[in-house]
Amino acid sequence: MAEAMIEFKSVTKKYQGGQPAVDDLTMSIDKGAITVFVGPSGCGKTTSLRMINRMVEPTSGTITVAGEDVSRVPAAQLRRSMGYVMQSSGLLPHRSVLDNIATVPRLNGVPKAAARKRAAELLDVVGLASVLGKRYPSQLSGGQQQRVGVARALAADPPVLLMDEPFSAVDPVVRDELQQELLRLQRELAKTIVFVTHDIDEATVLGDKVAVFAVGGKLAQYSAPEEILRAPANDFVASFVGRDRGFRHLAFNAADAVTLHPVTMVSPSDGHHAGRQSGEWALVVDDASRPLGWSSPRDGAGLIPGGSLFRKGDTLRRALDAALSSPSGLGVAVDDDGRVAGVLKAPEVLALIEEVRHHREDAT
Repeated sequence: MAEAMIEFKSVTKKYQGGQPAVDDLTMSIDKGAITVFVGPSGCGKTTSLRMINRMVEPTSGTITVAGEDVSRVPAAQLRRSMGYVMQSSGLLPHRSVLDNIATVPRLNGVPKAAARKRAAELLDVVGLASVLGKRYPSQLSGGQQQRVGVARALAADPPVLLMDEPFSAVDPVVRDELQQELLRLQRELAKTIVFVTHDIDEATVLGDKVAVFAVGGKLAQYSAPEEILRAPANDFVASFVGRDRGFRHLAFNAADAVTLHPVTMVSPSDGHHAGRQSGEWALVVDDASRPLGWSSPRDGAGLIPGGSLFRKGDTLRRALDAALSSPSGLGVAVDDDGRVAGVLKAPEVLALIEEVRHHREDAT
């Protein structure tokens, strides 16, 4: 039997006046394996991940890492002991790639020269040319930025790596490359990795075990990917897995018929309060109406990264990716200049997918 590294014991997270974001979660995460949290938007998978390093505090229950209750470890110390990779890479724009990677070792008191030497070694580990070390994040592609994000998370050689939809904002070809790179790294490093995605294909490619979350923060099934595909535990898992397993063909269907809806847009200076004041999600944009992230109706959430973007001519797969990777459940559509053109809704995209399916079935 595998040794547990992380344990959730009757963990619940409730926000003010709302339903539980996570509801009585009990599970053990194996040491040295990749565990994937998967499910639709708003099912509590990211909240569960962020409770491990205390970016979110549970309302009740206990989380332990290597047998130690995380609530007894100072939050800053706990976070420095784990790697963390997020959707938008989160690199510091004013620092070079090497200095970005060296951030945590420097915080831990490692001398600058030694930290930079470690950073240079990690460029090779994540498949980046050494010449990129002197560049700044804005000079890198999205896929390169995500590799730097992974290198930074590995810099202090943490036993635990938390990855929050790290590949959802890059195009499908780059996403496939990054998935394979992560599997290669894991074969060499054997970290305990907790990985969040909304995509069952990604979950089954990467996960030694997969946890399927249902809306309302309930754990619907937790087992090996082949078991989930072969024997879904209930109707929810069967519909989620079945629906998403058929997504591969959507890469060939254009999403021209997707309806774009207007959305409340606010400036960065208003962004922290706009969602809370209106009680709805607000899209934070720059002076040129390009999306920066979302303002949440919840207290103290700050600017939240927005997921992948949808562009005219993109496929139904990209439309659904945009909606499901967005914290608001609304996919952001942009024009050729990157300006907001509107938002799309996951239920409407799913309805179009069903239409395509019926047409295909009728044709055969």
